[in-house]
Amino acid sequence: MIFLLGGSGYIGQAFQRHFIRHGIAHRAIRRAELDYSDPARLLAALRAERPRFLINASGYTGKPNVDACELHRAECLFGNAVLPARIAEACASAGVPWGNLSSGCIYQGAKPDGSGFTELDPPNFSFHNGPCSFYSGTKALGEEILAGYPDVYQWRIRIPFDHLDNPRNYLTKILRYARLLEARNSLTHLVDFVPAALAFASLRPAPGLYNFTNPGAVTTREVAALLAAAGLRREPFRFFVDESDFMREAAVAPRSKCVLDSSKLLSAGISLPPVQEALHTALANWIPAPLPSS
Repeated sequence: MIFLLGGSGYIGQAFQRHFIRHGIAHRAIRRAELDYSDPARLLAALRAERPRFLINASGYTGKPNVDACELHRAECLFGNAVLPARIAEACASAGVPWGNLSSGCIYQGAKPDGSGFTELDPPNFSFHNGPCSFYSGTKALGEEILAGYPDVYQWRIRIPFDHLDNPRNYLTKILRYARLLEARNSLTHLVDFVPAALAFASLRPAPGLYNFTNPGAVTTREVAALLAAAGLRREPFRFFVDESDFMREAAVAPRSKCVLDSSKLLSAGISLPPVQEALHTALANWIPAPLPSS
């Protein structure tokens, strides 16, 4: 059996759909029934039920976006740094390997030659190397804290998307924003990510950091063009003039825009389709959100 924490979130729901579709024994734990922020209570559950793996899909991202993290710093710090540390404490005591959802948002830009950052590159969008958003700072801090614990995989996802129309889906965001900021980014297709993440439970590669993005990178304009070609938006997309225009008109916190190198993932025996292919797959299977009932 697999324990899933944070199953009600966007990524947690993707895990639950996969578990149900493939008949994988799991327990999606809600904090209302078991406060897994209490290491003692989580440890007791781990020892009693002996899951073979645990996935932490909880955390604090802010709604509707990371600007909310600037206002709710205590909650953000707890969800992204303190809570993972408490989970690590319980898992280490119970001898349960686990995966934690980290983020590629702890980087900015790309290497001088245009290639992506690897797991060996120190974050350059963090409290140690700012300015950064408070969200990114806490995610980088969470990675630092977990580095000292055994049997933990830190999965750095980056701008998740899939084929389901959802406010958390990057493709939905592009469709709904009044104006867009041009940037070049790595992305994570959840349909590819979920089974690949679960493979860690059986393959058991070396613990540590893994950039979990589909190979390659795309620009905002390229994604907008794909959405237009798929007929999902009739009116033309509008863009901010530049970053300063975006910050002045639409944002509180600076945004991470970065490219990650996922070759370590491939060396562990796990391959994902190129990002362009993943985008075409998502759009070919697009399911609009249901219309509100009258």
